[in-house]
Amino acid sequence: MVAALTAAQLVFQDGATQSFTADGRTTYVDRGAPSVGEWSVTGDGTFASFWPPTYRATYTVRWIVEDGARVGVSFTDARSGIRYDGRYR
Repeated sequence: MVAALTAAQLVFQDGATQSFTADGRTTYVDRGAPSVGEWSVTGDGTFASFWPPTYRATYTVRWIVEDGARVGVSFTDARSGIRYDGRYR
């Protein structure tokens, strides 16, 4: 999972971007406004994110594969079930 998240910057359908670093940091940029958080692997195919001061979320992560190539990852929120697709830039 670390390799999937840190492979490249992710771009979401609404134009927001997110970058993950191997040391557990993440930066989400929405309409030019960056937000810095932390992430960690919590199990096979799941990770947790923390956005100070109090927001925490858990996601299931899966590859997005097109024509046999990994083009990004999808995140499914454990609480809401909402899926977010991020494609590698």
